[in-house]
Amino acid sequence: MSASFNRSLSHLVIKELTTMPRYFADSPESIVPDALAGFAAAHADLVSHHPDHGYLRARGGSPERRVGLVSGGGSGHEPLHAGFVGAGMLDAACPGRIFASPHNRQIFEASRAVAGPDGVLHIVKNYTGDRINFGIAAERLAHEHIPCARVLVDDDLATDSEDIAVGRRGTGATLIVEKILGAAADEGRGLDELTALGAEVTRRARSLAVASAAHTAPGSGSPAFELPDGVLEFGVGIHGERADGTTPAVPLTRLVTAMTERLLAALPDGSRRVLALVNGLGATTSLELYGIHHAFTKALEGSGVTLDRSLTGTFVSALDMRGFSLSLLATDDELLRLWDAPARTPAWPR
Repeated sequence: MSASFNRSLSHLVIKELTTMPRYFADSPESIVPDALAGFAAAHADLVSHHPDHGYLRARGGSPERRVGLVSGGGSGHEPLHAGFVGAGMLDAACPGRIFASPHNRQIFEASRAVAGPDGVLHIVKNYTGDRINFGIAAERLAHEHIPCARVLVDDDLATDSEDIAVGRRGTGATLIVEKILGAAADEGRGLDELTALGAEVTRRARSLAVASAAHTAPGSGSPAFELPDGVLEFGVGIHGERADGTTPAVPLTRLVTAMTERLLAALPDGSRRVLALVNGLGATTSLELYGIHHAFTKALEGSGVTLDRSLTGTFVSALDMRGFSLSLLATDDELLRLWDAPARTPAWPR
């Protein structure tokens, strides 16, 4: 009787699994809320979860802070942004649904909760939905007499074209902005000074991404787009946005050298010192990422540029996309000092 029941149960489980997407989740709708609850439980010493208003808040921070730092965006880019909530970085993060902007109510409630004596600064990736919802939240904060300003991150070199009305997308350099502004906020800098610093960091940063396979859509279990063998999507977005074109797959050194040359050419004139970020898009292994780091450092050395700092890992993913992004920041002594400042968050590696 028991053996018969177990066999029947196994058949039911197999039948159910064959009709579900490849993600380990009860349903596509449950992925984000379940992940947020689990994330908050796993890092309860660092963050608190406010499910009624949909944001995560840091449990500790510098008493010198006069401005709260808030960021957010669609889920599916983990560990961004929730992984960088904590001492030395963000005061709060607002995760939306997968690849969708957080609601303005989330942003408003999080901002009101963490605003300092000088108000709150929003760090926003340049996407239409994010801009709209953070903008509405800022208007609501103004009605409550809470000062609010915005830093718009627009580092994606692939969308640097006059034909694109919304301008460059915000991608990997968002992490760099959050880290540097977090250190500056810990020093007690005011809202105007932090806003100007964020704009300067964004001006000095550019990113570029490639992929050999698209992410898997949780609702369907199918790839967001198809690529033939031996072809790369050159200039892919972190939501699976297609590039203007594809490029034949080439040896890694050639690929990274070409990307590096484009990034260096896009930095401000006279940039001879850089901070480099090698970022996995979700399904790229650490083995590959460190090989990419090796090729990146060699390409920078060949260009006569001094590599001041580097960071390698998966920080701004695109679900399970097979790809990576490279980011460069033109540095100086002050930016390096802020980059090196201590931080304690669930995902910051230093």
